[in-house]
Amino acid sequence: MVEALDNLIQPLFTMPLEQAAWCVLLENALIFAAALVIGHLAVRVFKTHPITEPPPPITPIEIVLAASCVLLNAFITWLGVVLWRAGVVQLRPAGSLFNILVDFVALFFAMDFAMYVFHRAAHLPILYRLIHDTHHRFENPRPLTLFVLNPFETLGFGMLWLVVISIYQSSFAGMMLYLTLNVAFGLMGHLGVEPFPRRWLELPLIRYISTSTFHAEHHQDRHHNYGFYTVIWDRLFGTLSPVYSDEFQSAAAPPQ
Repeated sequence: MVEALDNLIQPLFTMPLEQAAWCVLLENALIFAAALVIGHLAVRVFKTHPITEPPPPITPIEIVLAASCVLLNAFITWLGVVLWRAGVVQLRPAGSLFNILVDFVALFFAMDFAMYVFHRAAHLPILYRLIHDTHHRFENPRPLTLFVLNPFETLGFGMLWLVVISIYQSSFAGMMLYLTLNVAFGLMGHLGVEPFPRRWLELPLIRYISTSTFHAEHHQDRHHNYGFYTVIWDRLFGTLSPVYSDEFQSAAAPPQ
């Protein structure tokens, strides 16, 4: 399976860059479509556990911003291929399952911290007006909201990823595991419903993993909950919402 993954990307190393661009565009379009389908199924399954009010009808600007996000994500992916071919990004053999998990954990926590810092910086007044206010116009999230970003913010997150993989030499399997969960966490944060059980915040270690409530709260209160995959940095730096636990318990509770 791991060898099949490695073999899957080898043609990207030698094919014309124009052809590679079309391949990664198709890949990102499929990710976008799959995220919307899975997200809307999750919303239907957990509709009795709402976190926010139902979002209003989709607007044309949301569609335009989501389309630009897909295009820019494809550009970032293509740029990663260019850097790989130039030797700036280097992939190492996956080796054992343990090595893959080490790569995943390293990428997971490095990106979690980097995105927390970037997200907090995006809330500085000048940057907020320039790039981040766009995302916060949509206070009641839906799966599409994951992709509704200012183009400069999309590029900012993408550049963070390229910097991290240029510094850390990972296996391709480790990258794919991280990127899969990256989309899953992003989607979960924009469902507008809470899929996790009430006991989630009572479980050792697990309680540090973010929930749908965690990010939905940020859409309602932009002064708290800047993290993405975990609540670690918000706890450490004092930016965790004081009502996070109560709101999670309310959303995750079965209907009376």
